[in-house]
Amino acid sequence: MQTEFSPDQLTRHDLAEADRILRSCVHCGFCTATCPTYVLLGDELDSPRGRIYLIKNLLEQGGPPDAATVKHVDRCLSCLSCMTTCPSGVDYMHLLDNARARIENEYTRPLPERLLRRLLAWLLPRPGLFRLALSSARLARPFAGLLPGRLRGMLGMAPASLPARWNGDRPQVFPAQGQRRMRVALMTGCAQQVLDPAINRATVRLLTRLGCEVVVAAGAGCCGALTLHMGRRDDALESARANIAAWNRELAGDGLEAVVINASGCGTTVKDYGHLLAGDRNWAKPAQAIAGLTVDVSELLQRLELPAVEQPSGLKVAYHAACSLQHGQQVLAPPKQLLAEAGFQVVEVPEGHLCCGSAGTYNLLQPELADQLLARKADNIRSTAPDVVAAGNIGCLVQLRGGLDLPVVHTVELLDWATGGPKPPALTGI
Repeated sequence: MQTEFSPDQLTRHDLAEADRILRSCVHCGFCTATCPTYVLLGDELDSPRGRIYLIKNLLEQGGPPDAATVKHVDRCLSCLSCMTTCPSGVDYMHLLDNARARIENEYTRPLPERLLRRLLAWLLPRPGLFRLALSSARLARPFAGLLPGRLRGMLGMAPASLPARWNGDRPQVFPAQGQRRMRVALMTGCAQQVLDPAINRATVRLLTRLGCEVVVAAGAGCCGALTLHMGRRDDALESARANIAAWNRELAGDGLEAVVINASGCGTTVKDYGHLLAGDRNWAKPAQAIAGLTVDVSELLQRLELPAVEQPSGLKVAYHAACSLQHGQQVLAPPKQLLAEAGFQVVEVPEGHLCCGSAGTYNLLQPELADQLLARKADNIRSTAPDVVAAGNIGCLVQLRGGLDLPVVHTVELLDWATGGPKPPALTGI
């Protein structure tokens, strides 16, 4: 793609990077076939290729973005399916992040939308406040009909009850069972520890059983993905620096062999810390070091190897590949291989490359499109007639539970159960 940035514009790091990315696009259109919004809407501007043209014009021309550009960029799920498909290796993820930061800084949204986005950016990364908000939502249910559309939809998505807090999410060290094989840090997340703390419990049980000393580092918190994808780059960088500092303290102390993440949306962002902080002289090297240590829990489990399973359950598992895992991190085979090794019958979900519609805050900010994607995903999962659905990302789990009458659990919960842990409560009666 030909670009027309001025020499002065190209002195800026963000625009020089955008120029390089834009020039790698050859207009082939392969991305349109795998883009969820294009599949739904059939609009070129709701495809990666169309958005690339819009972003090119936005960055080249400068000035405030127009409403049409914002609408189509906002509709992007950041699923990154286009990057898996692209034969030219276009770095769409970083181009999109660049555009969203520009929009956040230079476009004035309607007041209700500004307030909603600020609320989400402030609330979701703070587990204590998020739990309080969800608890309060139950009291507000009788008044749901009086609320505007998006707030009414958010209220409807709030769970009827919340699981009890788990003290394991606070800073501490879980000793390895038997001989210690490695020492790892576990990111406990923000929304996940409120919505489904059983995931972290199962992860700690499984890793310690396999000989890992598991550290929950003081000072580590939200990965920054939620705010980054909303264009709030400074907030995301603040979260990244806090995590890097927390894990670096552990590195400098008793050491770490890995930073383990069991929410793939977080993993994609943490693995990208080296890029996010590349221009910061004080943080670039520490960020690269942490990014290099970061693994999805399924990657680490393959390295550790599961013990032989004496009594395989034989349950039929529909594995939902979270976009952030299969496209963002290119982790494709490990979860399915681990499930098969643990005695489960793993089935492929048709159109497995398409997003379920969760995508961080997407199902809250673009509920109509998210609902259409959920309905499509649910139909594809049902077509496999599974006993249970497994996924590796909290957003996907919450989204799928809202559209299926099947048990939906994290992959690590099934692996923990198969190797000596408790049966996931969702599987009671199966």
